[in-house]
Amino acid sequence: MKKIEENYQRITDDKRLFDIRFWQSQGDIAIFEAVTNILNDYFLIRGKNADESRLQRTIENFRKT
Repeated sequence: MKKIEENYQRITDDKRLFDIRFWQSQGDIAIFEAVTNILNDYFLIRGKNADESRLQRTIENFRKT
């Protein structure tokens, strides 16, 4: 069973402490998966190819400057 966390505050309050604590407790893999899901949804809504997001592309050109 999933643990559900809630936070109630005014919309005008600019305190993001709850969000920061929540995502830090999730770990790197969960954060990356959430970002991937958000990007896939964005691409699908915009009618773009969601199979090749910028985070998953192979490097085409690499040079040292």
